Amino acid sequence: MSKIRVLVVDDHQLFREGIRSIFADNEDIEVIGEADSVKSMMDSFKREMPEVILIDVTMPGGDGISAIKHCKKEYPNVRFIVLTMHADGQYVVKAARSGAFGYLLKNADKEELTKAVKEASFGRKYFNAEISQLMVGNMSLEGDDPQQLSERELQVLLLVSDGKTTKEIADELFVSSRTVETHRVNMMKKLGVQNTAELIKKAVKLNLI
Repeated sequence: MSKIRVLVVDDHQLFREGIRSIFADNEDIEVIGEADSVKSMMDSFKREMPEVILIDVTMPGGDGISAIKHCKKEYPNVRFIVLTMHADGQYVVKAARSGAFGYLLKNADKEELTKAVKEASFGRKYFNAEISQLMVGNMSLEGDDPQQLSERELQVLLLVSDGKTTKEIADELFVSSRTVETHRVNMMKKLGVQNTAELIKKAVKLNLI
């Protein structure tokens, strides 16, 4: 089985080297390159296309979130994970809306980084409890429908949108299937929809997923 090809995009060389060393002995993940700007990231695509990109939010010559939005159209098969020091709900929401598959703070440990990369490679989104809380908190300030959803409901919603079954969601969140169904029903009531398909459609419209 081939390794997951990862590109690290950050303007700090020491940080890039640190990420490379984290995955040096990993059997499933390989850092195929580094880039110190959005431009050098785009240039690197001509040499080899990564599957997953770890990218910072703020860099000289272009920000990561705009780059994600652009690349989502040009390179739909590349999955981006924001890796930043910004523990700010506004950034989390912008990243999620631009198409990021995950958002991690730079103090994330090796296990979490590995999990996020693997989830993204499978086309699944990864936002841990802390990041989900930042997202929900920011949405509540926006004065729109999204603030009606709790942190746990948002986690369930992201997993539902990834096509996971009730049992799979229950296993991942360490809750019962009945609890997951309760969250699903509550979300449908809050967003005024009748079924899961409508729930996902409304969530996309509200930029929740």
